[in-house]
Amino acid sequence: MKITCIQFNAVWHDVASNLAHLKTLFASKVSQEKPQVVVLPELFHSGFSMDTTQTAQLRSGDVFQALSALAKMHRVTLIAGVALEDDQPLGDPLDRSSPNVFNTAMVFDTDGNEQASYIKNHAFSLADEHLHYPQGHQQVLFNVGETPCSVFICYDLRFPELFRKMAHHAEVMFVIANWPQSRQAHWRTLLTARAIENQCYMVGVNRVGSDGNDLRYAGGSIVVSPMGETLCEMDERAQIQSVVIDSRKVQTVRKQFPFLQDMKPT
Repeated sequence: MKITCIQFNAVWHDVASNLAHLKTLFASKVSQEKPQVVVLPELFHSGFSMDTTQTAQLRSGDVFQALSALAKMHRVTLIAGVALEDDQPLGDPLDRSSPNVFNTAMVFDTDGNEQASYIKNHAFSLADEHLHYPQGHQQVLFNVGETPCSVFICYDLRFPELFRKMAHHAEVMFVIANWPQSRQAHWRTLLTARAIENQCYMVGVNRVGSDGNDLRYAGGSIVVSPMGETLCEMDERAQIQSVVIDSRKVQTVRKQFPFLQDMKPT
């Protein structure tokens, strides 16, 4: 499986500029890479903003339609973070009295269809995210070819029990993020730990630059093997990198070191 990670500096609250830049990147870079999977950061179209009047996107809107069209045109599975406005979010048991804009990881298949949608399970309370984006309660599983995958969002990374729920199901786990530079060391360490303890590939894609909250982001998008090896890692610049992984290695590692079989039932 060839995975292309895109980290860039999202223009604050400027959907049109961010979409135009994304389309340029696909035309100039992704088309040359010819990956099976392309991954974008959390809330790539707006930055990590609590102003849902600026971030909210409908399935009938420009962001959804652009992502669908890019996935179909380039025949890729496309994973992207979107502030999705939805009155009925895929059956997740949410409080209907809460706002109906969700910090979502959307997965589009090679035909441009919505394959999966994951609502961030852990809202970042330090930024009052829980007051603006209701938390989800379910995890998702989707396939890229024959490879089972799952996806999580940013702050979820600090909660290993969430990933443990998917350990016996997913061979590749994606984390899309707006992870700040001030805690960059945590980002790398936690992604590596999740790969080792769950014996799976971890793909973390972060943003770079600065946002409307004057927070700095140092990128550091990274792909880690089931044995904790760094397969590719970006620096603080806006850039694109691709890596080829062999999902068969997951089963080889799990058979050689059957640690997951020793998990106690909860």
